[in-house]
Amino acid sequence: MNTTALTSTLESFLQGRRDQFLADLRTLTAIESGTHHKPGVDAVQDWLQQRLARLGFAAYREAQPVYGDNLLATRAGAGRTRVMLLGHADTVFPVGTAAARPMSIDGNRVLGPGTCDMKAGLLTGLYALEALDAAGFNQFGVVNFICVCDEEIHDRCSLPLIRRTARQSDVAFTLEAARANGDIVTARKTAVWCTVVVQGKAAHAGVEPEKGRSAILALIRHLVELDQLNGLRPGVTVNIGRIEGGTQPNVVAEHARAELDLRAWRNDDIPVLLDAIRTQLQQPVLPGVAATLTVTLDTAMPAMERTPAVEKLEALAQVIAGELGFAVKGASTGGASDASFVAAEGVPVLDGLGPIGGLDHSPDEYIELDSIVPRTALLARLMAAVCEA
Repeated sequence: MNTTALTSTLESFLQGRRDQFLADLRTLTAIESGTHHKPGVDAVQDWLQQRLARLGFAAYREAQPVYGDNLLATRAGAGRTRVMLLGHADTVFPVGTAAARPMSIDGNRVLGPGTCDMKAGLLTGLYALEALDAAGFNQFGVVNFICVCDEEIHDRCSLPLIRRTARQSDVAFTLEAARANGDIVTARKTAVWCTVVVQGKAAHAGVEPEKGRSAILALIRHLVELDQLNGLRPGVTVNIGRIEGGTQPNVVAEHARAELDLRAWRNDDIPVLLDAIRTQLQQPVLPGVAATLTVTLDTAMPAMERTPAVEKLEALAQVIAGELGFAVKGASTGGASDASFVAAEGVPVLDGLGPIGGLDHSPDEYIELDSIVPRTALLARLMAAVCEA
């Protein structure tokens, strides 16, 4: 089937299924699936697993004792290219939110908890596969559809599965929503959290303050200098996100600490930044006070760098979008996504292949109704194109 005929078949199928898409979205958004509510996250995974089983996917459930299960569903085809679709079942909303704010449609906006982040994206992946099946396309080597349970939190159980599945894939598409202006995402910053700990000496603040060494004062002096490291390299940022110290006003503070968020466009910029931070912490800002840095890089969010392979995928998406009647651009963002862990395994990945949406994590979270069909068609055409290349 030529591309024109394939596009027409896909669009026709998806347009005819839009009402069912919305019905499915209403079902999924009604499930309370905040990350810490295992029954709800598992219910989303159960629903998705059943639908993928109808499409001939074999499912692997990675059971978790505290959080919801992780789901990996695979299906082989007649081709060679291994395609990865990546999403998550969890939301940020506490139990009761879905019942209090069920999905609604206001003009061109579909509102509800998880509509944008990212239950509509899960459906985009599912319906793109159904549309390709309806068109008779079967040139995948294999499709790896992975849906994790814990994307919305810092301590992750799903990362080994994401990384392992990425290594078994040739190309990946992340089902997060497109940005509010319609852009897909082609680059994301690396994100590293670290902690500065300062040890001083306690003393009575009224009777003999001269015998104390204020950890808070030393910390402040260090932080003023660390703030100057913003822009150390292009795109490098240092955010002082939290500080704490001392016990009460009449005691010279013996302890103080600060939590920092470090970001950069390139993974290689982080070691340089950390070296600069350590150098500053060795400076004698206050006699008798010591400062140390704690950082765990194995839990850091790697960068999703805009490699030549990603540039090719972006160009392909732009051509296909043009054939579908709209324009799309690649965007760079400082925010994090599981696409970054795929990129860290050397796999080219495009992010933001779900419908257009915005205001994630808020009561006004939405997707655009009229973006459902064209964005799902874009994903379906992209999957077909990379398999036929």
